[in-house]
Amino acid sequence: MEEMPSRSQMHQEKSGGKGPKKKHPVRNTLLVILAVLLVGIGAFAARTYFNARNAAKIVYQSSGIKKTRNTDAILNGKKPVSILLLGTDTGALGRDYKGRTDSIILATINPTTKTTTLMSLPRDSEVSVSGFEQDFPSKLNAAYAYGSAGTTIKTVEKWLNVPIDYYALINMGGMKKVVDEVGGVDITPVRTFNYEGNSYTKGVKTHMNGAKALGYSRMRYDDPLGDYGRQQRQRQLITAIISESTNATNLMKQDFLKSLAKETRTDLTFGNLTSIVSNYRVATKNIVSDHAQGNGKMINGQSFEVVPQTEKQRVTNVLRKSLNLKEATTGSMYAK
Repeated sequence: MEEMPSRSQMHQEKSGGKGPKKKHPVRNTLLVILAVLLVGIGAFAARTYFNARNAAKIVYQSSGIKKTRNTDAILNGKKPVSILLLGTDTGALGRDYKGRTDSIILATINPTTKTTTLMSLPRDSEVSVSGFEQDFPSKLNAAYAYGSAGTTIKTVEKWLNVPIDYYALINMGGMKKVVDEVGGVDITPVRTFNYEGNSYTKGVKTHMNGAKALGYSRMRYDDPLGDYGRQQRQRQLITAIISESTNATNLMKQDFLKSLAKETRTDLTFGNLTSIVSNYRVATKNIVSDHAQGNGKMINGQSFEVVPQTEKQRVTNVLRKSLNLKEATTGSMYAK
């Protein structure tokens, strides 16, 4: 029988690239946008710069909403920034059916404390989707299906009372491509299991290619922690990708960037990305991994994760502190 992590371990795991973290299939790759299109752009020659700039144009897509904060002033002032990372695995991003975001991570990057915080939010959290309050209760991962990234941003902001400056969305195929392009990643599994033809052994450091890493972060039903266990492996994979991508010049190849661009959307412009590369990369050296803990509950025949008000307040406190913001009461479940 494998050990169940303590509540303190589940709530906050610090890492410099090692140790347990929570993971998801594609959602992990979200930070890859910060690790791929962002990390290292300024260090490459003119041709590479040109490739990265063109890729950034392809992936750019406005959230369609008014920003809560003056994001240009935040980046220019080198102040902590927040990015909502969204992952979907229901097909190509150009499809007519958008699907839901199976992974939702609110990342904060603080160049002063040199710390990046990854806060996983349960996809089945009971919320009222902003602009669709009449459909309460809804699941948090349905917000994207209701109205794309902008609706998800507004819902999370109102739910937690934390400003979101940017978003990054990546489709399932993106993560596998990134892992393969960096030459694979080293991960020490937190659990022993078999999935999609691959075997994983707890405590044994393993070099994984894209397919194996994807499987590691996707398994859910055989994990006694369910989706929370998958979130843990998801964040672990994100950290591993970031660690590898900082030195992987292959990530700036034109063909690879074009390929990844088809899997990615973000409202970060090329200028925003280069600013983050120049001023925020130091924060990727220390990654704090955390998650909002809910309680399973059947509501109207559906399974929800209900995050207690005390837990929501804790999450709000962690995120606002990471953004150097004053303490404030957490938001409303009803997103009003």
